[in-house]
Amino acid sequence: MDGFALRTGLESPGGPSIRYLWTDAFAVCNFLGLYVEEKDPRDLQRALRLIDETHRVLGRHRLDDSRQGWISGLDDAVARQHPTAGGLRIGKPLPERRPDERHDAAGEWDRDGQYFHYLTKWMQALESASRVTKEPDYHRWAVELARTAFARFAVRDSSGSLVGLRWKLSVDLTRPLVPSMGQHDALDGFVTFSRLAGREGIAATSPEFELRREVADLAALCVGRDWTTDDSLGLGGLLCDAYALAKLMDRGVLDEPELLEGLLEASRSGLAALVEGRGLEQAARARLPFRELGLTIGLRALQRLAQRIEGMRSGLEDRGSVRRSIEALARHSWIVTSIESFWQQRENRASPTWTGHREINEVMLATSLAPDGYLETG
Repeated sequence: MDGFALRTGLESPGGPSIRYLWTDAFAVCNFLGLYVEEKDPRDLQRALRLIDETHRVLGRHRLDDSRQGWISGLDDAVARQHPTAGGLRIGKPLPERRPDERHDAAGEWDRDGQYFHYLTKWMQALESASRVTKEPDYHRWAVELARTAFARFAVRDSSGSLVGLRWKLSVDLTRPLVPSMGQHDALDGFVTFSRLAGREGIAATSPEFELRREVADLAALCVGRDWTTDDSLGLGGLLCDAYALAKLMDRGVLDEPELLEGLLEASRSGLAALVEGRGLEQAARARLPFRELGLTIGLRALQRLAQRIEGMRSGLEDRGSVRRSIEALARHSWIVTSIESFWQQRENRASPTWTGHREINEVMLATSLAPDGYLETG
């Protein structure tokens, strides 16, 4: 995390600031987790400075864009008070695709815009900051981002019912760049929005922080969906969402035993397929570290989920499939050590798959090694 802070300009106020929303969200949580554990004020300062820098850079149009200023369209003074009102750019190296440009599925990965699932990660980071600092502004910014994202990414039918979420929108949120829905976007939204809506204290029940309608729509969108995936990052996300869902159930915010059961069953079958495919046995050049580290973070969450289930008062003790799924998933706990040790070896970190995505790889390795900031502070 020290190296990340130096390389991306976090330690050089006023200098070049290299921001990428997904990486920055995990980094904020990491710094907060370090602060909670070690009480070093420098870690808290880094977390809060990173939030400000991310808003300053990704809340505004790119330097190579003819449009300037905040992407929300608000003037500077107001935008600083509402930095997430227009969403946040991804931070990709290339500008977004122009309206007159043909869609190129491969090239789209390197183009800017806004992703719904990146925005939910930033909401989590802001909520974590609010809980650690007890400052309501971070919670307010998370809620404002949730409202903006839901309103712009939502796809509704002629009756007004929510039927989907667009995966990628333009920087100004006016047009779809990839209109299809991510497999787990509805789930990410439901869990994250529920976390925000269930916040205790800081006037969480006032209209300013109201998200009940959005949570209800996202809950309906989750019904009957197949969450199964053998993608390592997707599996890790499922397990993290399952743990977050269990915590919300334990607090009485949600009552979703069937959804939790479905997430664990999908994770169970997906992880079995991943292991059977032997992708984790390949050479470093054929593997994507940050995706694998997403899985190890999820398996860290599974360990905590297994402990929490034992004391939950939600009736889950009567659902044998939950226990069986957890036990089956726990048999693959060796994957955590295997992946972490593989990517801590110097020769493997010399691979282009590591060096080409160094910041996201190193930050997510840090999250896997010390997951409290990501899994607990929010």
